[in-house]
Amino acid sequence: MAGRLVTIGSKGGPALRIGGALPTSSLIDLEGAAAVVDCGLGVTRGLVQAGVDLRHLPPVFITHLHGDHVLELGPLLYTAWATGLRRPVTVFGPAGLADYWSGFLASIAFDTALRTLDEGRKPLSEMVELRVIEPGTVMDDGRLCVSALRVEHPPVADCFALRFEGGGRRVTFSADTAPFEQLAGFAWGSDVLVHEAMLPEAVDRGIAAAGLGQALRDHLHASHTPAAEAARLAGRAAVRRLVLHHLIPGDDASVSEADWLEAVTGVWDGDVTIARDGLEITF
Repeated sequence: MAGRLVTIGSKGGPALRIGGALPTSSLIDLEGAAAVVDCGLGVTRGLVQAGVDLRHLPPVFITHLHGDHVLELGPLLYTAWATGLRRPVTVFGPAGLADYWSGFLASIAFDTALRTLDEGRKPLSEMVELRVIEPGTVMDDGRLCVSALRVEHPPVADCFALRFEGGGRRVTFSADTAPFEQLAGFAWGSDVLVHEAMLPEAVDRGIAAAGLGQALRDHLHASHTPAAEAARLAGRAAVRRLVLHHLIPGDDASVSEADWLEAVTGVWDGDVTIARDGLEITF
């Protein structure tokens, strides 16, 4: 069985625009050992379309608590429960995830209390186990080993790159990060490096056109990685394939796949894939 990566939602940022992409979420499957990485809007439907039976939802990993990575976590877990979740799901995420989860449970308490009583279900709270991500080995069940590296995504202190190893394959997700040299060693020899990517000139044009201001521009430039820098890191990490993901901008109709490919031309000569919603990559 080949390894499989599905980029369910491919854009950076929480906004939704007509004709634009969905925020970030992914499915990784290594010889049948699967995991969900981040839960932007659209993750639930995207997982079902990718063939995931929500009754057997795999572990979920949240890289950090920005809304475009966590907003649909609660609805995903609720929908899996309402669909007939067979066993508890483990959710790995940074400190603070428990506050999100308790808030979501409170928001849906009327419905879950009735369904627990009327339909004979276990309470939703008993079907979810939260675990805090720290640098190092996060999970190792004999089939899938997951490791974490804290990356630089100011002003967020707890943002983690994740490396998945199983079935003789290795896939590394950069998470959101400014250029971060330690990622090269962390991702070394990966079959796939899924790295966030930004086109600085396109970002500046979009901010100017929308009148969004200098503060947003400064944040994006300080907290994210230009596509060319992601490509340089992929070379230093000796990875087999680079996937540009969490695209910024990811919903600008004037930016095409050719623009992303041009950004890495002459920097990276290996296989490169530009993420789009629902794209399935086998390796």
